[in-house]
Amino acid sequence: MMFALFNKIVGIVVLGLMMTGCASLKYGSMEKRSDKLAKGLQQSFAVPATTANRLSPMIIQNADRYDVAPELISAIIRQESNFKSTARSPTGAVGLGQIIPSYWRKACPGNLYDELTNIQCSSHILSSYYQQAGSWKKAIGYYNVGPTGYESSFWTRWKVRKYIQSVKKHQKTLKQNL
Repeated sequence: MMFALFNKIVGIVVLGLMMTGCASLKYGSMEKRSDKLAKGLQQSFAVPATTANRLSPMIIQNADRYDVAPELISAIIRQESNFKSTARSPTGAVGLGQIIPSYWRKACPGNLYDELTNIQCSSHILSSYYQQAGSWKKAIGYYNVGPTGYESSFWTRWKVRKYIQSVKKHQKTLKQNL
């Protein structure tokens, strides 16, 4: 009786994971995971197929390397540049993840307009901020305004809250489409 109950619970949990896609990009070959992410990017954010197919393996590779969810890296890229590798902000942030070269020069050497370099740097930054902050929510906030700016003023806290909400919304949309 206890064994049957255990099997039923395990079956429900596995079915739930399959339906929600929670483990969808964690397991399988790099090629299958990249294909799945590429399709999700196209469906969720209308990323052109050529762009999605080119960026997905880079996102998966760096997600694995830095232990950051590929959905989170993708959501940051969606928020920051809408998958435009030539993006440049008025403050000088560049590329897919809108990295500020003067601030990240030592940790992220190379051309930040290069997609692989930028995705690698974005992943490194997210991972570093997670280790520093102890939560993904704070890490996302730090990504937006830096650790010192995170609690600096009411306006900054409001801006960070909106940023985190937007990134989480993009992440949720992508997860639903995987």
